[in-house]
Amino acid sequence: MATVLLATLLGLAGCDTKNISELEEGVSTEADVRARFGEPENIWDAPARGRIFEYNRQPAGQKNYMITIGADGKMSALRQVLTPENFARVQPGMMMEDLRKLLGKPAKVTPYALKRETEWEWRWVQPPNSSMVFTATLNDDQRVVRSGSSPDRGTEAP
Repeated sequence: MATVLLATLLGLAGCDTKNISELEEGVSTEADVRARFGEPENIWDAPARGRIFEYNRQPAGQKNYMITIGADGKMSALRQVLTPENFARVQPGMMMEDLRKLLGKPAKVTPYALKRETEWEWRWVQPPNSSMVFTATLNDDQRVVRSGSSPDRGTEAP
């Protein structure tokens, strides 16, 4: 079972790497992006009438991609968002929707009814190859109250 999961993860990573290499900022179109990545998990509004396509690799993968399509229909940015720099942007008081737009759909959502909190978790890789989990805890108002990273005890990085 573990071998099949590892093969699937490596296959996904290989597909993403190939698909990314076939796209060029300012040249590739929305159709090119959809041909390589498929339907996005979500579509967010971006500045200047652009759109951001969310391509989630959770819970099996350790990456989430946000691909910006400009008003001209061309890809203007492709970024993997599960990074220490983005995690540092998560601050107490941040709204749930802003958190979702920043990091994409979490791998796991765990409600704690008695504490009136919900934990959102994303699996990611800390370079060079440490499997980690970033956790953001939200209160009943759907605002971040705390966040942080810890080693991912459930997997090993590919």
